[in-house]
Amino acid sequence: MIGAGAVGAGTAWHLARQGHNVTLIDPSLGAAIQRSNNLGQPLNGTTASLGVLMGNVFRRSSGRAWRLRQRSMELWPQWVEGLNHPDTPLQLDSPLIQMASSPAEQERMQSLANHRRELGLESFSAASTKSHHMFNPIPWPNPGHGGLRSQNDGRIDPLALQRALRRSLKAKKVDLLPARVTTLRRAQHGDADRWRLELDTGHNTHCDFVVICTALASALLLQPLGHELPMEAVLGQVLDLQVSAPAKAWDHWPAVLVCNGVNLIRHGSDRLWLGATLEPGKEPSAEKSSIMRRLDGLAPNWLQQAKVIDQWHGLRARPSGRPAPLLEVLEPGLILASGHYRNGVLLTPATADWVGQQIMTTTTIPDS
Repeated sequence: MIGAGAVGAGTAWHLARQGHNVTLIDPSLGAAIQRSNNLGQPLNGTTASLGVLMGNVFRRSSGRAWRLRQRSMELWPQWVEGLNHPDTPLQLDSPLIQMASSPAEQERMQSLANHRRELGLESFSAASTKSHHMFNPIPWPNPGHGGLRSQNDGRIDPLALQRALRRSLKAKKVDLLPARVTTLRRAQHGDADRWRLELDTGHNTHCDFVVICTALASALLLQPLGHELPMEAVLGQVLDLQVSAPAKAWDHWPAVLVCNGVNLIRHGSDRLWLGATLEPGKEPSAEKSSIMRRLDGLAPNWLQQAKVIDQWHGLRARPSGRPAPLLEVLEPGLILASGHYRNGVLLTPATADWVGQQIMTTTTIPDS
């Protein structure tokens, strides 16, 4: 496994549970899991993300993207149960509420709720949000068109997820190599293993299967092998705000509130994450974060007056000219599972499940 973000580490954990001998390689494995960004450098996609799970509110009801989301939402409770541990607690936080930005969007949400009640979706009217706006010190941003409540969508803390995965990987005796793969080479004729991985430490490792989960770095590993799968960087900024309000003022807030495409996520007694922007390239724009904070003119006074305690940015990998994510068996023993764009955390279980299926069809698990 190359790449130890949510997808890479999660897939390594899933394969280890299936009985495979797994090695996970990533330079970050030698460092603590945290969001320190003192030098202003972009964080990897998982660490920068807010871990929002929007599987059941997805607009489409067919196709690969819908099937992947539904598979992940089916698997996430099992994953949390398997990863939760007193040393690395993990939980799913719900519900998720989306505010409708127009009457037309409210109609679409109403239709979606009517067709997916069994998935925990329920629409609500503009009138039902007025009490929140009038009588609470931290009212929701309210476009005035009602919205959609999804009981089973929400979020999972991406830092807690990575810590839980790392603890469990060690417990399952997965080899964790803090190194960077510089070159992938096909094995010479007659070699027992299909692939040789050259590392920046000067060492090599050999394996039957290589699974690439390295986001923007994936193309650099694959291009010398003749696989052209370019990806583009889409930057996202997150603000961590301190809000002046009593702790009980948050009681009516969901785990995730979405307004005009921006996630508002309460944490602690007086803090709120706001994110994330969608920006081309690799340099954050102060204007974009300012626009996000205004919520297109819908930001309540308390949000405008909140103090910025911290902010960070990360890079998402979006496939160029192809739908995300890239899930492909490129040649025997070479699997690509990358380019998840904005849905890396959400699609981690479904991606791991898919990779496991590809390997199971071509290999026998060794006896323990």
